[in-house]
Amino acid sequence: MSAPRKAVVVTAAASGIGRAAAELFAARGFGVVAVDSDPVRLAGLSGVDGVVTLLGDVARERANQEMVALALSRFGRLDVAVLNAGAGGAPPLEDEGAIAALDAIHAVNVRGAALGIRAAAPALRAAGGGAVVVTASIAALRGDPRTWAYNTTKAAAVNLVRSAALDYAHQGIRINAIAPGLTLTARTAAVREDPVLAGDLTRRIPLGRWAEPREQAEVIWFLASPAASYITGEVLVSDGGLSASNGLFFPPVADP
Repeated sequence: MSAPRKAVVVTAAASGIGRAAAELFAARGFGVVAVDSDPVRLAGLSGVDGVVTLLGDVARERANQEMVALALSRFGRLDVAVLNAGAGGAPPLEDEGAIAALDAIHAVNVRGAALGIRAAAPALRAAGGGAVVVTASIAALRGDPRTWAYNTTKAAAVNLVRSAALDYAHQGIRINAIAPGLTLTARTAAVREDPVLAGDLTRRIPLGRWAEPREQAEVIWFLASPAASYITGEVLVSDGGLSASNGLFFPPVADP
């Protein structure tokens, strides 16, 4: 009798990097539990072979428990958890509502990742070990103007990954993070609609372009795969070289 197919849960799977990851894992033979809070976009994944969908809010413990239970009931196991959900958008720190916004962002970016690790760990352990990949951001590594809450919570998620990796390594569970740079997703669409701002941001990327979601999904795949079997507690930056610069000068561009 053949072994059951490996399985992965992917949060914020309805669009962007999460959707690319869900489709990539499915194409490579995994059973996929795709989790999202957007029912319309999530419905677009329901016809993908190997994918089952779950409507849920990762900031709530029940949704995290349900995604793991669904993986076990449909695929008999869980091998990888891709904790991709993220939130941002707080007003200036002194504005009314700023701290409430911080709490809401923290609930997704930090609490959601912690709940995801907590829920997935027993199933990963039962499978003989596995991998967790948390989507952080290059915003976790340095400060940016007007994004104080996002940067703060993504930095917290990075240290959650490092600390949890130490706690779970002896159980055969590897926990890493990806720190994407500028990526062509629905979340960045508003920025890209401003030609001046989009042009200035693109000019700062040494590779000269924004990432495709599939490129970030490939990094997630690597961190979850046996090729990364000796990597845990790390943050893999995937930003086209953006964070290699201290920001004082533009990188050179190719001759026309």
